[in-house]
Amino acid sequence: MPRRQPMSDAPRDALTSGRSQRSADGPIDLPHRVAEIVDVLARMPGAVAIVLGGSRGLGRTDAASDWDLGVYYRGAIDLTTLAAYGEVYPPGSWGRVMNGGAWLRGAGEKVDVLLRDLAVVEHWTHRAKRGEYEVDALLGYLAGVPTYSLCAELATCRLLRGALPDAPAYPPKLAAAAPPRWRFHRSFSLDYARMHAARGDVAGASGQAAKAVIEGAHAIVCERGQWALNEKRLIERAGLERLQALFTHVPSAPPELADWVDDVATELGALP
Repeated sequence: MPRRQPMSDAPRDALTSGRSQRSADGPIDLPHRVAEIVDVLARMPGAVAIVLGGSRGLGRTDAASDWDLGVYYRGAIDLTTLAAYGEVYPPGSWGRVMNGGAWLRGAGEKVDVLLRDLAVVEHWTHRAKRGEYEVDALLGYLAGVPTYSLCAELATCRLLRGALPDAPAYPPKLAAAAPPRWRFHRSFSLDYARMHAARGDVAGASGQAAKAVIEGAHAIVCERGQWALNEKRLIERAGLERLQALFTHVPSAPPELADWVDDVATELGALP
């Protein structure tokens, strides 16, 4: 691992070199409020690196994009100074993958701070290299969050301060192991959608079908060796946009609802 550079001496908008290529590393023009928060994060005891992640880190912003700032730390981190900017959720509050952080508002900017324990990141990165991962239930996710999403963040973030391990390439063993597993999840969800459809349970059938679409999309991007940070735009990235139209007209009668689930399965290439 590259030696940590003193973040307190780094120029505010300068990126630290020392990692392999990641998404468009270069100077970033941060709004004043966001740059102020980066300063605060960089000075927190225990912080190893501060990164810009999410859609802004990838350069794929839209009107709804906020500022995702990742704080990588090792061991413990002191969040005392961050509490002055908003409600803080300490490590572990959001589960073992999402960990913790803060949701900050001010000066017209929405900033999400995400805490990342480097020991946890390194553990799941090593597991991903062996083609191993787990999927955790997480609020806001239909199909759950795969543990290799921590590797995806590391590979696609833009470094603002400090130093991090080299950005991981997509592991060939993960590209081989993940697609059949995601497709098993997809088929399992479709089976449950059919059971709900037989009972006329529209919410249950459409919910399980939507979950199956996300799982099918995960299989496709994994097979291509492409990192998925989350479920946003995942359907489009997988080339499954055509399925969106099916969800605008969901029938309620059991026979038609069962046929509708089969239509979703057909589009996913998952008929029994």
